[in-house]
Amino acid sequence: MPRSLTDVVVIGAGVSGLTTAIRLAEAGRRVSVWTADEPLATTSMAAGAMWGPYLVEPLDRVQAWSAETLHELRHLADEPGTGVRLVAGVEASREPVKPPDWGSQLDQFRMCAPVELPNGFATGWRFVAPLVDMPVYLTYLQRRLRAAGAEICLRRIGSLAEAASAAPVVVNCAGIGAHDLVPDPELFPVRGHLVVVENPGITEFFSEDTGSSPDLLHYAPHGNTVVVGGTAEPRQWTREPDPSIATAIITRCATVEPRLRHARVIGHRVGLRPTRPRVRVEADRVGHAVVVHNYGHGGAGVTLSWGCASEVTTLAVA
Repeated sequence: MPRSLTDVVVIGAGVSGLTTAIRLAEAGRRVSVWTADEPLATTSMAAGAMWGPYLVEPLDRVQAWSAETLHELRHLADEPGTGVRLVAGVEASREPVKPPDWGSQLDQFRMCAPVELPNGFATGWRFVAPLVDMPVYLTYLQRRLRAAGAEICLRRIGSLAEAASAAPVVVNCAGIGAHDLVPDPELFPVRGHLVVVENPGITEFFSEDTGSSPDLLHYAPHGNTVVVGGTAEPRQWTREPDPSIATAIITRCATVEPRLRHARVIGHRVGLRPTRPRVRVEADRVGHAVVVHNYGHGGAGVTLSWGCASEVTTLAVA
């Protein structure tokens, strides 16, 4: 779109960029999404992904953003073809800990009896949460975005000023790319590695509350496949799969679900979680353009996506 026909340029086509662009386009704005990578090649493709506001600040805004997103994902779970389902499962800890504050928002949330926990676990809670099949979901978001009249353009840019020359409003959903684009030295990657395996009959998710450990243990069924994870490696920039890490992931998860030990590996997903001390959702200016930042969601991009998109839309049209 030429500038005269473009109200907003959204930078980035991961889950935050697509969701924000949808909110803006459905609010009547003429939107163009500029992205260096196709949506299915972004870090969002490497998400697990289950709703859960983990390890992100500021707490008050995160609570509001995640609550709105939970409401939206529940609605999408009723629609075929979105990739969103409501699935039961367990989160557990090897230490006696209190249940998370967000548990009261989820259906059928309750503490587990000791007999319900895997060996070696001291505490756990059972609940039903939105589970998101990212390839299907990102495809659905693209379809919905185009239905709203927006377009996705493959375009790598070197500055916010470049986007600001094309539209009066720019929304920065560049993810880890914002480190250089803004630039923002507070933003750093936390590398995540997932393994996709053929589903041996698993119907429920499991997640270990591992705190700040770089070695995660979780798995989520998506029909014929299971996404198995994972890692949280701070300040690691490579997106190349590591066979030794993949083997360690499978080994960890098989201690909880033995059927995973010999499940056929279908593929690997590696992404860089864009992490900073606080999620950045705020308005700025570059030249004559309004720039609204929406990045730094860490591993909670899906969980915060719709809530952040709504706030960005308010800031962008003010």
